[in-house]
Amino acid sequence: MDVFLNGKMLPPEQALIPVEDAGFQHAVGLFETMSAHHGRVFRLTHHLQRLATSATQLGLSPDLDVEALAQAVQITIDHNQIDQARIRLTVTPGSPGSPGSSPQQPGGASASTPTGMVLIQPTEPTQYDPKYFDEGITVMIAPPGANPFDAMAGHKTLNYWGRLRTLRQAASAGAGEAIWLNITNHLASGAISNLFIVKDGELLTPIARDEEVDKSLPAPVLPGVTRAAIIELAEGLGIPVHRRMLGIDDLLEADEVFLTNSSWRVLPVSRVEKSQVGDGKAGTMTTRLRGTLLELIEEETA
Repeated sequence: MDVFLNGKMLPPEQALIPVEDAGFQHAVGLFETMSAHHGRVFRLTHHLQRLATSATQLGLSPDLDVEALAQAVQITIDHNQIDQARIRLTVTPGSPGSPGSSPQQPGGASASTPTGMVLIQPTEPTQYDPKYFDEGITVMIAPPGANPFDAMAGHKTLNYWGRLRTLRQAASAGAGEAIWLNITNHLASGAISNLFIVKDGELLTPIARDEEVDKSLPAPVLPGVTRAAIIELAEGLGIPVHRRMLGIDDLLEADEVFLTNSSWRVLPVSRVEKSQVGDGKAGTMTTRLRGTLLELIEEETA
């Protein structure tokens, strides 16, 4: 499939970026991973608003054009005649002297809003073994790595090496995901997902960025788009939802555990390393919420 690069649709092999690009040189940039169904991205505006918020908070751009990005995503989908696909949108500030980049002040400070590189890459959707959604997966506990004092935590920056490293470590141990702890040993998220716990008929999830209570430390947890949809659906079904600090004991004593992201939507967890979760398979609430989410995706994209 062709990709969108700075206003042009190109074959992937012709989509070239300058070697000086700050995203390549220093991992300066943001990305979103989305799913298209029936030729439309599920909750595209939510993804782009999150991207724009991160761009503002991290100083990449104070006025990212969400409408123009939405149009570019749809152009990419229409050009490739996509029905279903995984869509990755990457934004970087470009490089000094490149078209659209900002002149540099002494010390490297940008003199105006960077407009750099916009890359949209559609690929075939990831196919997961159906048994994962019935039997669940095993997760590994990673060492504390989510730092509330890191301004980049809770954002989808290009610096994903640490997360991918723990994900590979989990795979080498026979696990499908790594659960990240923050530096106080509270649960944060999966390496590439958000975390939910079911206990006594209620839904628990770690506090995400911009959900913090007054005067608390920043939450180093990405506010996932699928996570938000699950919370919305659960509340609509009358299921109590609590965003709070959670520990390892909460995970080990849970009735059900599941993970969310835009690719697998809702993925049950049946084991935390050697400890079985609940009945060792997808729980009732997990299955119900997954089914309800799939119905919502169909409804909003059909």
